[in-house]
Amino acid sequence: MDKYSKQALQVAKEVVIKFIEVGRISPTNFGQNFDVIYKDIMRTVTGVTAGDPSYGAEETAEVETEQGE
Repeated sequence: MDKYSKQALQVAKEVVIKFIEVGRISPTNFGQNFDVIYKDIMRTVTGVTAGDPSYGAEETAEVETEQGE
């Protein structure tokens, strides 16, 4: 798991906990909401969605560019 995924997971966890505390999310709809929140955070941080096939392709290109210099 890369650093962006770890950070997004931590932020998503904190957001979901806050929503549970205020009653916006319940245990019955936790999975559905967590997935949406996590993907939105990943899209915001990286510019792509975690489930997107191009996810990781940009990182690979950046590493190859850095190594080629």
